[in-house]
Amino acid sequence: MIHFLVATHGPLATALLESSRMVYGTLPKVTAVTLTEQAGIEEFREDFSRALHAASIGADGVLVLCDMQSGTPWNVACQFAFSPQMMPPVAVVAGVNFPMLLQTDEVSHYGDVQTAARQLIALTHPSLILAELTVSDPSDDF
Repeated sequence: MIHFLVATHGPLATALLESSRMVYGTLPKVTAVTLTEQAGIEEFREDFSRALHAASIGADGVLVLCDMQSGTPWNVACQFAFSPQMMPPVAVVAGVNFPMLLQTDEVSHYGDVQTAARQLIALTHPSLILAELTVSDPSDDF
C-alpha cells in the first residue's frame, strides 16, 4: 500500500485536504506538511522527516505530492527520496492539485511507488482542461 504526503508552501496542502473531505470524505493515508514563513526551512525539514517516518509505517512506499518543482518542499522531499538508506521507497511529484489528491485512493493499492506516481499523473492529466466557448443548444449541464 502507498501512503501520501502533500508538501506545499503555506496552507495549500491543508486546504486541499480539507476541501477533499467535502467532496470525497476522508482520504486514507494522506498527510499534509506545510512550509510556513514563521517556521522556515529547517523546521519544515524536521516536520517533513516526522511526517515521512509516520507515513512509512506499514507502507510499500510513500508518494510525496509537492506544489512545484525546485521549491523547498520539493528539494527536501527529493533529499529523502534519493537517499540510498530510505525505506520504504519514496517518489516525488510536482504540481499537486485537487483532482490529483482525489485520485490518490485509486493508486494507493499499488505495491510500487514509482508505478503509483506514474499512474497518478496519467489519471490527473485529463483533468487539465482549457474552457472553450462552443456554439450549441443550451443545456442544463456545465
